[in-house]
Amino acid sequence: MSRPQTPGPDPSSLDAFAEAGLAELDAKALRRRLVATARAPEAGAERDGRRLVSFSCNDYLGLSQDPRVIAAGQAALARHGAGAGASRLVTGNHPPLAALEARLAAHKGKAAALVFGSGYLANLGIVPALAGAGDVVLVDALGHSCLFAGAQLSGATLLRFRHNDVAHLRAILAARRARHGRVLVLTERVFSMDGDRAPLPEILALAAAYDAWTLVDDAHGLGVVEAGARAPLEMGTLSKTLGSYGGYVCASRAVVDLLTSRARSFVYTTGLPPASVAAALAALDIVETEPARAARPLALARRFTARLGLPEAQSPIVPIHVGEAPAALALSAALEARGYLVVAIRPPTVPAGTARLRVAFSAAHDAAQVDGLADAILSLRADADARSA
Repeated sequence: MSRPQTPGPDPSSLDAFAEAGLAELDAKALRRRLVATARAPEAGAERDGRRLVSFSCNDYLGLSQDPRVIAAGQAALARHGAGAGASRLVTGNHPPLAALEARLAAHKGKAAALVFGSGYLANLGIVPALAGAGDVVLVDALGHSCLFAGAQLSGATLLRFRHNDVAHLRAILAARRARHGRVLVLTERVFSMDGDRAPLPEILALAAAYDAWTLVDDAHGLGVVEAGARAPLEMGTLSKTLGSYGGYVCASRAVVDLLTSRARSFVYTTGLPPASVAAALAALDIVETEPARAARPLALARRFTARLGLPEAQSPIVPIHVGEAPAALALSAALEARGYLVVAIRPPTVPAGTARLRVAFSAAHDAAQVDGLADAILSLRADADARSA
C-alpha cells in the first residue's frame, strides 16, 4: 500500500517571502544593489562609461593598483598555481603563507601570526576559540559586525559597552568580572564608519587590571594609523591597506598554535590563493619602507575636514552625517553626477537616523581631487540652504 505523499514546499512561497522583504527594504530606502564598477589607478572608477574619482574604497595606499604588488601576485600565480587546493591543515602550508605570517608577526611585534580567508572569518574563528559558556565578551557598541558575530557564536555572554567609553567598560568589568571565567574585550583601532580611534592605552590597562584579554581589530589602521600600544590579540585584514585579500591575527606562539587547532573558520576553510599572499607581502614591504606614502591618507583627510569646517580627521575615514537614508542616497547621487563616487552608508550598518556618506582617503588621491570633492559638497549644501530659505 503506497504511503500518502507529503506536499513539498511551495517554491512560490519563497519568492513571495523575498518579494515582500524587498518591498519593505525599498519602502525604507534600505535595499542594496550591486552596480558594475571598474576600478583603476589614481583612485579611478568607471560606471556606465563615466570616469569617476572614488572616495569609497578602503585601498588606503593605492597598493591594489601598484605595479610592484601586481607583479608579485603574478609571479606567485605562475609558480604556485591559482588556488591553495584545500584547508592548509590538509594540503600543507605553502611557502608564501609562512613568509607572510612571519612578516606580519614582526610588524606587530608578536611572536606569531595566523592568516585566515578574510577579516570577517578571522573574528568568527578567534573569539569562539577563546571564549565559551560561562565567559563574557565585551564589545564596543560601534564595533564591526564580525566582532558581534564571533561573540555570539562563542556561546559566551555578550555585553556592549558605550562607544569609546572607558568609564562604562570599567563599570561593567567591576560588576561582572567575578561572575565569569574568561573575559574578552573587543574593539577597533580605527572605527570603520566613524573614522575615530579607540582610547587603547586606557582600555588595555583596564583590561589587564581585570585579567581580561583584549582583541583589537586593526582592519582600518594597519599601515596608516597603528602606532602606539599593542593588544594581546592584534587582528586585521590584508584587503585594505595591503590591497590584497585575507585576514590575520598576531599573538603569542601559544595562542596562535591553539587557534590553529580550534578556530573553525581557519580549520575548515581553504587557504588563501598564493597570488593574494604574495601581493600582501609585497604591499607590506612598501608600507614599511615608504613612510611618506603611509602618512598621506591622513594628511589628505585633514585637508578635507579643514576645508569643510569639520572636526580634524583622526584617520583616513571621514563621515558626512546626513540623517535619514533617502537623504544620504540623494547626496551620493548628486556627487556621482559631479564625478565623485561616495557611497551612502545606511542602517543596519550604522544606527537608525545616522545615515551618512563615508569618505575614504587614499595615497592615490591628489590634492586637487580632495579639494574638488570638498567644493562639490559645499556647493550642494549652498543649493540646499537656498531652497529651504
